[in-house]
Amino acid sequence: MDTHQYEKKTLWVVVLTTLTMFVEIFFGITTQSMALLADGIHMGSHVLAIGLSWLAYVFVRRLSAKRHYRGSTEKILSLSGYSSGLILLLFAFLILVEAAQRLMNPADIVYKEAILVAVIGLIVNVVSAFILHHDEEKSDHNIRAAYLHVLADALTSLSAIAGLFVAMVWNIPFIDPIVAIISAFVIVKWSVGLLKDSGAALLDVDKPKGKEHHSH
Repeated sequence: MDTHQYEKKTLWVVVLTTLTMFVEIFFGITTQSMALLADGIHMGSHVLAIGLSWLAYVFVRRLSAKRHYRGSTEKILSLSGYSSGLILLLFAFLILVEAAQRLMNPADIVYKEAILVAVIGLIVNVVSAFILHHDEEKSDHNIRAAYLHVLADALTSLSAIAGLFVAMVWNIPFIDPIVAIISAFVIVKWSVGLLKDSGAALLDVDKPKGKEHHSH
């Protein structure tokens, strides 16, 4: 599959996840669910990352068509990843602050509505994973990273649903912000790994064989 087809796939996922992100953030605020809000913000981080992946494909396609361009188009993919990694750290920090405030000042949560929207978010992530599914042997790092993004977000959606369910059934609402904090650390881990990998690529730092990996 060529990069033009990857470009179209990533655009579809950007549109789909953007719509879901707004729905989850809106209902996360209205239902007072930090886990749902964290899931929405986490999805927003993937909208950013996949959006940058899409833009990278657009730039690569346009620059490749210019005969006088002799630079490395791979640098564009690395730069987009590094930029999204920095912003993801900010998102994680905001979630941690909000969750800490919620632990100190508990609020009533509309559990059933929050769980319903989280389930919708999970479904969107699964659909996005199918859209981005690819032949790994013929893929590039950009589409692989986008694919891992939605898989990681699906896991975050599952944790939000689990946290809300436990809080609702056993009446322990503090579980909800705790799940949000766990989600924030997932984002931190992903963003730090992304900064290391993309930074190494930008600086032309060769990795030892067998050490390459895709962070998510």
